[in-house]
Amino acid sequence: MSPGGQERSDRGIGGADGALSGRQPKAVQSALQVLEAVALAGAGVTAKEIADRLGMPSATTYRLLNLLVADGYIVRLPDLSGFSLGPRMGVLIDAAVSPTVCTAARETLAELRLSVRFGVHLFYFTNTSVRLADSDAEYPPPADESVLNHHLQACAVGKLLLAEKRDIDALLTSPLRGLTGRTVTSRSLLIRQLDEIREQDVATQVGELREESACVAVPVRSGAGSLVGAIAMSGRVDQDQLLARQVPTLREYAGRLSPLLA
Repeated sequence: MSPGGQERSDRGIGGADGALSGRQPKAVQSALQVLEAVALAGAGVTAKEIADRLGMPSATTYRLLNLLVADGYIVRLPDLSGFSLGPRMGVLIDAAVSPTVCTAARETLAELRLSVRFGVHLFYFTNTSVRLADSDAEYPPPADESVLNHHLQACAVGKLLLAEKRDIDALLTSPLRGLTGRTVTSRSLLIRQLDEIREQDVATQVGELREESACVAVPVRSGAGSLVGAIAMSGRVDQDQLLARQVPTLREYAGRLSPLLA
């Protein structure tokens, strides 16, 4: 290929500087249309049905479907009969839906907050992340939701989520990065911690998320035992023993919240 031809080829896929070419916005729009068509049609929709619905050439439809499958946004059904939404769509949906907390649950949390001088926070769990559902305005959590989800092994609620998973690597960035000198960066040590959390049904972090902070969290489970949320209590790192003594109280309130959240 000539130098000029190579340059034109680069521009067609974004250019040597990574900028979008004139055709790419249309390609992005077409890919989103295919994704929307799969979502609206439901599991089992075929490539021909998508092409017909969108009035899109079959070759273009197949090419976009293959790209979306490769990136995990849609999946082929095991019997190869059609397509459905993939696991990466679940991440987008989880992030887009704002957690809501019923009045009775908020009143229960307010009661607990009046009884302690620590931050009390309610979290919900999706399949892949933690969502801050009700934050203590007087004693805010030590880190925002984005930090928690990027460092699940460094926070108490994140450890609760990881302890529920058989494959923790799907939720973690490798290699594990330390936020402080106490953050767990060894996978084998993290596995041992998660085994203890499964056994005790409580998770803690002491100086792992922020050097000056400590947290303890207990799960809120449905009647069937599935993890739906967590109550976390946060304080200073030198209050870790006082926080640990609050576990029975947290478990009591988690039991009261269970029928309100499940």
